[in-house]
Amino acid sequence: MAVSNNITAFLNFIALMCSIPIITSGIWLASKPDNDCIHWIRWPLVFLGISLLLVTLAGFVGAYWRKEGLLGVYLVCMAILIVLLLAFLILAFVVTRPSGAYSVPGRGYSEFRLGGFSSWLRDHVTESSSWGKIRTCLADTGICPKLNEKYVTADQFFGAHLTPIESGCCKPPTICGYQYVNPTTWINPVNSVADADCSAWNNDPSQLCYYCDSCKAGLLGNLRKEWRKANIILIVSIVVLIFVYIIGCSAFRNAQTEALFKRYKQGWV
Repeated sequence: MAVSNNITAFLNFIALMCSIPIITSGIWLASKPDNDCIHWIRWPLVFLGISLLLVTLAGFVGAYWRKEGLLGVYLVCMAILIVLLLAFLILAFVVTRPSGAYSVPGRGYSEFRLGGFSSWLRDHVTESSSWGKIRTCLADTGICPKLNEKYVTADQFFGAHLTPIESGCCKPPTICGYQYVNPTTWINPVNSVADADCSAWNNDPSQLCYYCDSCKAGLLGNLRKEWRKANIILIVSIVVLIFVYIIGCSAFRNAQTEALFKRYKQGWV
């Protein structure tokens, strides 16, 4: 039984290590300016990572000090956490599958269409009841004014690989035909395209294209890009956790069988 407990303790130590990149990726996502403006999406991954850390710590203690009751609770809680992580991963993949991006000839950046993203993501992030606060928050982050420090000439700006938010919120859509002055100042064309985003653009730093659908699409594009990176860490962690859990269950079952055999043997003696 000691061998099985040692195996379980070692496996729980590996699982405990898996919680660290999950927590780190959650904190990384929460620290992003766009996630800072969407409070409900900031902390689920951090919460799951901390829960995993506590559960695996309990499993390690139970295995090391041979607390079978604690090990049983650990196995149940670990199964629940693995299911939750899988559900979270599947949801993240489904809602971030469409990209909504399209290339612009002669530009280093892409632009984004709101209709190109999943309806669930659009409904939960860009609905009118929440967009007002998100829009104000984005304006307060200072993302757009920083472009004026990074790019001086039009060639520099047009060849830049802007983030989705910078592309969607800090400048008018290319189709509008605005003339470049600097990254956040543009001259209105004489014959503007009949597009709502074209008329929504304003050189006022507090407005820019924050009222545009392209800004909403840019926010979704940023979320998609960041969550796709976090998904890679989740996939690796979940695979390791499932492997550890299967071996841990086997070791726990073997330990139970060994203990039962010893009790029977002592009874016969």
